[in-house]
This record gives sequence, structure tokens and C-alpha cells, in this order.
Amino acid sequence: MVKTTSPKTTKTAKRFLVLALFMCGLSAFLFFDLGSYLSYQALVENEEYLRRAVAAHHLPAAAAYVGTYMLAVALSLPGAIWLTLSGGLLFGVWLGGALAVLGAGTGAIFMFLMAKYVLGDALRARFGPRLVAFEAQFNRDAWSYMLALRLLPVFPFFLVNLGAALVGVRLSVFALTTYIGIIPGAYVYASIGNGISVLLREGRQPDLSLASRPEIFGPLVALGVLALAPVVWRRFKDKQEH
Repeated sequence: MVKTTSPKTTKTAKRFLVLALFMCGLSAFLFFDLGSYLSYQALVENEEYLRRAVAAHHLPAAAAYVGTYMLAVALSLPGAIWLTLSGGLLFGVWLGGALAVLGAGTGAIFMFLMAKYVLGDALRARFGPRLVAFEAQFNRDAWSYMLALRLLPVFPFFLVNLGAALVGVRLSVFALTTYIGIIPGAYVYASIGNGISVLLREGRQPDLSLASRPEIFGPLVALGVLALAPVVWRRFKDKQEH
């Protein structure tokens, strides 16, 4: 007779695996002191070295960049914006933006899994019945809500990751909306990063307020609103039927 694994055992195994991966990632981040590189000053001091490393070892450098970005997001560390800028600086706009999306999206998925399997029970116990009604409404249009939250930089990235896990968003929906939704913002900052070589040589900081200018921020808002159109249409139809 074949023994079947109980749901409780499976959940415990998933929780242990995610927690073990988190600890490995945290250990690697601390061991290699990667946090010290998440700043403008680090970019200034290491630009030439990083350029030479990328030119000499393009594929390993790209893999290291994605891995570092993934760890930074998974561990909710500040400074991810400088990683996006450095991606544009070192790899160019198109490749740098793509690598940033891959790293940030994968890191977000890892944090989502950690919140779901490691912190999920505690968080749900904390908020309890208040979540039930909201969870049902949110998951009814989870795709639209998640895409809008990614396109509109209203809430901190890590809070969206935690919140999605808390309300039971499916992993497939979370992953797809995250990868798609962060593309515009990633390319905006990769474009800024691609043009900061002159500023680095002159010791000046890039103007990050460019990303909030109406001609750039406006289209992102429009995309976010467009993502919510199915929700509005569904609500309208429900009212018509009742």
C-alpha cells in the first residue's frame, strides 16, 4: 500500500524549504557584504571595475546582477533603485531593464512564498475575520488589482508582496502580474542609468525626479487605471443585473 503525504506534512516541508532558502540568501548577502554596493557612492567608486568585469565576463556578470537584485528584493533591502540604474549603466537600456525585471520579479516571488508559507498562519491569525470579505472581493479580480498595484508605485514593493500572500492570491497570478507590471518602471530607471556616466565622472547625482514627471508618470498611471477597467465593468454589470 502506497503511503500518501498529509497536507500538513507537505505544508511543513514547504515552510522549511522556503525558510532554508531565505536563510541561505541572507547568509550570502551578509557574507559577500552585498548591501554595501546598494548606493550611489558604491556606483561611483566601482564604475570602472564593474564595466571591465561586465566586458570580460558578460554572462557571469549578468547572472551575478540578477542574483544580487533577487536577494535585495527577497530580503526587502533598501537600494534596489540603484541596482536598476546600474543595470542600465552596465548592460544598456534593453538588456539592463530585462535583467532588472527578472531579478526584481523573482525576488518578489520568493518573498511572496516566504510570506505565504512561513508567515502566513501568523499573519492570518493576526487579522482574522476582517480578511475574509476583503479576500473574496480581491481574488475575484486579482489579476486587475495586482497589475494596477505593480504599475502604480503607490504602495511599497514589499508591502504588495506581503499583502498578496496574505489575501491568498494564486502564485501564477502574482508572478505574471509582477513580471509584466514592473516592466515600464524598470525601463524608465534603466534609461536614466544608461545616461549617468557623465554625471558619475563629474561627481553629480542623477535626477531621479525624472521618473515622476507628468510625461513619464502619466502613462504609468493611465496603464494602472486601464488595468482596473475590467473591475469597473464587472461592478457596472452586477449593478445592472440587480
